[in-house]
Amino acid sequence: MARPVQQRHPMIHYLFSTRATAVFCLIIIFAASARAQTTAIKAGKLLDPETGEVKLNQIILIEGDAIREIGTVAIPEKAAVIDLSNATVMPGLFDCHTHLCLTVKKQRDRGNYYYTTLQDPTPLRAIEGVANAKAMLEAGFTTVRDVGNAGNYADTALREAIERKIVPGPTMLNAGRIIAPFGGQFHLQPEKRELGNPEYFYADTRDEILKAIRENIHFGATVIKLVVDDQRYIYSIEDIQFAVAEAARAGLRVAAHAWTPQGCHNAAAAGVASIEHGFHISDDDLALAKKNNVTLVGTDFTAEIDPENHGVIVQRLRRAVRANVNMAFGTDVTEETEGYTRGSLAMSIVDSWIEAGVPSKTLMRAMTIHAARLCGVERTRGALDAGLAADIVATPENPIDDPLTLKHVFFVMKDGKIILHKAPEFAFPASRPSGKSSK
Repeated sequence: MARPVQQRHPMIHYLFSTRATAVFCLIIIFAASARAQTTAIKAGKLLDPETGEVKLNQIILIEGDAIREIGTVAIPEKAAVIDLSNATVMPGLFDCHTHLCLTVKKQRDRGNYYYTTLQDPTPLRAIEGVANAKAMLEAGFTTVRDVGNAGNYADTALREAIERKIVPGPTMLNAGRIIAPFGGQFHLQPEKRELGNPEYFYADTRDEILKAIRENIHFGATVIKLVVDDQRYIYSIEDIQFAVAEAARAGLRVAAHAWTPQGCHNAAAAGVASIEHGFHISDDDLALAKKNNVTLVGTDFTAEIDPENHGVIVQRLRRAVRANVNMAFGTDVTEETEGYTRGSLAMSIVDSWIEAGVPSKTLMRAMTIHAARLCGVERTRGALDAGLAADIVATPENPIDDPLTLKHVFFVMKDGKIILHKAPEFAFPASRPSGKSSK
């Protein structure tokens, strides 16, 4: 028996009409907007790292996760006010060479991360990554590029957990498994030739390079890392160009680990996005890197971290400044060091830049806008401007005048949320780290 057709109530019919639906949606949008909390930061000194210029007594208005307005603007009546009138305010900082899911234990591993990779399973390394990510964020690093050494994709798990706001951490790019000729950065024994997996993805032919890049992308890598030259056999210019082209098809860039003159030359000639380390890069290849828009991520260890290479590093920093090659700040610290968090040890790398006499404006660009361009996030991060993410840090002094103040970040905001806000230290001693990095 057919049921009688039920007539809609006139109001229900109205709500389902096209015009009513549009009006209803607008009401919801306006209501949500009205509920959004506005935060106003009083910035005593506002630093623009691009120019090195400072503006006094600026107001930063923040809504949600983004900056709404900056300048000498009125503070809305119901805004939450953060008073940084006595501080220098700047964009969140970048570390373009991290290994958050690798923590070398000095006593157990004797400073050799090969032992770490054998003894620490991927789930543990992901948990270590959570702790290291939090420490980096609290030190002022709001964006990092994590270039591998994460076991079986612990870095992808960490990045996704940060993006889903399960754990606090910087905006993160990750490399997954590092791609390298056989052996990677290890020296293996014939009867134990598999011990380098899954730390490295061995790829010696074009087909293997292709497979390694595609598997990394499939498992969540957002940047590709190549080890060019840690064996007697190294990737050729053509090998690296092949990898750069394949990564680019998926919108990814290539970071090339290169120490030796030949490895640095091949990477610079191939046009990678960045050369990592580059300790022995020649002046000619610094010029080639500049010509090919290759960024140097120098991992400039202090004398306490790496006494063996420190002198070479300082000289290379000076040569890179003279060559005017683009540089992005990267640290590569991995070892547990008493008295330091992962973040504070990473920040200690500024000591090498100071020792080399690198202009503080160059350092600040390397830690912000140049790093943002390397990471491909310059449209959303790396500067303070309307519409960009509210990634903001504050230091007691102006780092253009005294870069050591970067070790005393006392305010950190990430995507509009306060991560750290403590009393500033306006008088502080210089401090130096100890311990040695393994890479």
